[in-house]
Amino acid sequence: MAKAEIRNRIRKLRFENNEMTQQELADRAACTRQTIVALEQGKYLPSLALAFRIAKVFGVLLEDVFEYEE
Repeated sequence: MAKAEIRNRIRKLRFENNEMTQQELADRAACTRQTIVALEQGKYLPSLALAFRIAKVFGVLLEDVFEYEE
């Protein structure tokens, strides 16, 4: 069975939202800047709660931020 991947559009969404910094997103999503860095680099998968908080910051659906690929 192939490993499933979760991709995200966080970096693109940050820049579409007045070039929001990683720190601003981290503050608004209640996590650390290092977490945002790791997410953007695909080195970390967020908890479900964090994924929803990030989507809420951008005012979009969860599926608009994260994409599950089998």
